[in-house]
Amino acid sequence: MQNKKTAAQKKRVDIYTDGACKGNPGPGGYGAILVYGKYEKTLSEGFFETTNNRMELLAVIKALEALTEDCEVKVVSDSKYVVDSLSKGWVDAWRRKGWKKSDGKRALNVDLWERLLPLLERHDVCFEWIKGHDGHPYNERCDGLAVASAEDPKNKDEGFIKE
Repeated sequence: MQNKKTAAQKKRVDIYTDGACKGNPGPGGYGAILVYGKYEKTLSEGFFETTNNRMELLAVIKALEALTEDCEVKVVSDSKYVVDSLSKGWVDAWRRKGWKKSDGKRALNVDLWERLLPLLERHDVCFEWIKGHDGHPYNERCDGLAVASAEDPKNKDEGFIKE
């Protein structure tokens, strides 16, 4: 039986994320910064061919996967795709309908959504949208990490499907 921590027992971590793509699709990358008290951890990775939305999602996934215990997490992202899909319940509706959108077309990035959803169940996560390229220090740093990774990709995005 899993021993769940109460909210008061959980560590509070702020996560800042961004994705970038040179062309869409094209070479892409993500950047994430995890902040716990005075400690910071940066993550980034580049892919030969992907999309911006995949990189926005992967930034959140990789950051949450980096947490070694259940945490209270605030994810700050400039991605309306990520934040709205979760906060407006679109992902839940897509999943209920067999990963179909309201227009009957297949939802995109199902492999990443299926990877993200269990992480959201493990941690207490809230999302905050911020305007990108608006001078937010962590968002600017994440953008720099994502762009640098997109400019020097080293990985294949195994789940990318050219539509």
